[in-house]
Amino acid sequence: MRITIVGAGRAGTSLYDALSAVGHDVRLRHHDELRDVDSELVLLCVPDDAIETVSSELSVDEGTVVAHVAGSRGLTELSRHARRASMHPLAVLPNRSVGAARLRGALYSVGGDRVVDEVVASLGGRALRLSDEQRVLYHATASVTANHLVALLGHARSLAEAAGLSLEDFLPLAQQALDDVKAMGVDAALTGPASRADMVTIDAHLEALPPTERSTYVALANAAFELAEKRRATSGV
Repeated sequence: MRITIVGAGRAGTSLYDALSAVGHDVRLRHHDELRDVDSELVLLCVPDDAIETVSSELSVDEGTVVAHVAGSRGLTELSRHARRASMHPLAVLPNRSVGAARLRGALYSVGGDRVVDEVVASLGGRALRLSDEQRVLYHATASVTANHLVALLGHARSLAEAAGLSLEDFLPLAQQALDDVKAMGVDAALTGPASRADMVTIDAHLEALPPTERSTYVALANAAFELAEKRRATSGV
């Protein structure tokens, strides 16, 4: 398939490499190179707020599918084009090489023209069709799962360094927790003082914490309390 990618950031370059590797004829253009694009599919890998502007400046024939890769947006921004779609990879793309590898076999939320289903299949991925009403909450979930997890580890790094240790000392613990969630589910994987309502230990933690980290700890401890309460209500224990 002839595919033009507009945008040379992490998403655009990762998709360029992944799609090229599975045999597509892919071209990479910058957002100021939008005239006379001759492709079956144009993928807009631009900032979410720029999708509508870039789409309106894009010159393609009526048979070309114009798609974006934004997780929280529907097809309204592409209304100038007769054939339109969306294709958002549920994958973290920290750089071009890692991103290209993760795009192979990934889950994609898709909408609009069915040509994106073909593209996902060519990458060995799985297409999940969402309604416009689902998209924002879907994308919020993705942000929490990936971005907020990194922010949590930033909190852990601050605590570790305050104790004279390093984040690397605690990463195996984080991996064990993720493994447990995958193996037995969130409810069963929860351990620690909040899971057993041990306020003495939590108060000791708060006393020892750097003041700048206390609000984050309290918010997360409250979330753990709520999870533990739901577990007890479900199990009757």
